[in-house]
Amino acid sequence: QVQLVESGGGSAQAGGSLRLSCAVSGYRYRDYCMGWVRQAPGKEREGVGSIHSTDTTTYADSVKGRFTISLDNSKQTLYLEMNMLRPEDTAMYYCAVRKPPFFDPCTAATMLYPSTDWGQGTQVTVSS
Repeated sequence: QVQLVESGGGSAQAGGSLRLSCAVSGYRYRDYCMGWVRQAPGKEREGVGSIHSTDTTTYADSVKGRFTISLDNSKQTLYLEMNMLRPEDTAMYYCAVRKPPFFDPCTAATMLYPSTDWGQGTQVTVSS
């Protein structure tokens, strides 16, 4: 069973940076599709970004150029580096993984699939 534990959330000023981490355990597949999803109060969930086992990454337009996803395979840890933060980035951030086979491309949007496993989330608050 896959377990995902996020950490690194907190408060930041607009223009600042935060790095989220997600400890991944129980994921026994060679091919992977992992990423991050966020949900702000009163808003729908949004796929933030994804990373595939080919090292291909995708990002939502709202974070492109500011956020970076990476995976440390040796530590089985997924990261989300967030720079140039904006108040609209305030949300609960969830680590997400899809299990193969992948009939659809690994993209930020597909991290919202119902079959995706999610962590418990970590809160990010950005003040102006």
